[in-house]
Amino acid sequence: MNDPYEKLYYRPLIATVRDAEHGKTVRTVLERQLGVSRKLLSQVKLTEHGLTVNEVRAYTTAPVAAGDIIRVRMQREISEDILPQPIPIQIVFEDEDLLIVNKPAGMIVHPTHGHYTGTLANGVVFHWQERGEQVRFRPVHRLDEETSGLVAIAKTSYVHQQLSEQMQANGILKLYRAYVYGSPTPAQGTVDEPIDRDPERPHIRIVTPTGYPSVTHYETLASYNETSNRPASAVRLKLETGRTHQIRVHMKHIGCPLIGDKMYGSEQGSVEEWELEAGRQALHAEILGFTHPITKRWMEWQADLPPELERLEQKLIK
Repeated sequence: MNDPYEKLYYRPLIATVRDAEHGKTVRTVLERQLGVSRKLLSQVKLTEHGLTVNEVRAYTTAPVAAGDIIRVRMQREISEDILPQPIPIQIVFEDEDLLIVNKPAGMIVHPTHGHYTGTLANGVVFHWQERGEQVRFRPVHRLDEETSGLVAIAKTSYVHQQLSEQMQANGILKLYRAYVYGSPTPAQGTVDEPIDRDPERPHIRIVTPTGYPSVTHYETLASYNETSNRPASAVRLKLETGRTHQIRVHMKHIGCPLIGDKMYGSEQGSVEEWELEAGRQALHAEILGFTHPITKRWMEWQADLPPELERLEQKLIK
């Protein structure tokens, strides 16, 4: 059954009051059943059909009876500050609630000062405009400009809130593949070292005892040129925390900087052909998984290596 208010609102969140919730407030039921935040409730209750019980406008403090149907409707929004641009984007998955894209290296996720166009956001907003969708651009996480791979974008504030909570609870699976100089010792392990800005170069991050807790798990997938004076490795990484440049900083810290990383690269000289083949830091967000905030099903996606990293791997194998 179509929602009569679908032109103004996104698909409603629905909670049916259970016997054990008889007499509880609207807010209590929504928090228990759907995990709706107080911030979201404070927003939706301001609109005529934003918060209803049996399709009658209701207060968050109103008591409800078993069998009552509570609906939460969020107003449709657009990103008015983002210019739509016909930029090709590789869509891995899309439904009413989520968009998963495979971002290429060299693209910024969101417009910033000096970069108002040519971003992933510009292309996504254009994509939605072409589909006739009113959606605001809400990335759940971001990737560095020179990192390729999977990015999740929420289509509503509720989905964004739910995924942000999953991320804080370490419930989102994010696996990266990197190509690095050297061979990690041991081949599988954890880097648990705090990270913060370099006080002398604020745009650089460093490992420092006074930094923020930062944990990266790694596993060596393959080793190359082991008998030469410039060995290299393919490494899979899992983030437990999400500090800026975390993988790049931690891998440099253990003596295995990323191939092609201009900011945290090798201090022992680089192999020119490897650097040229990669053309950027050899880091790719390969696997992404989480529980879908609406269906409650676990979903997982994988993005194939981009051509430049496939070429780099072939160079390393030789």
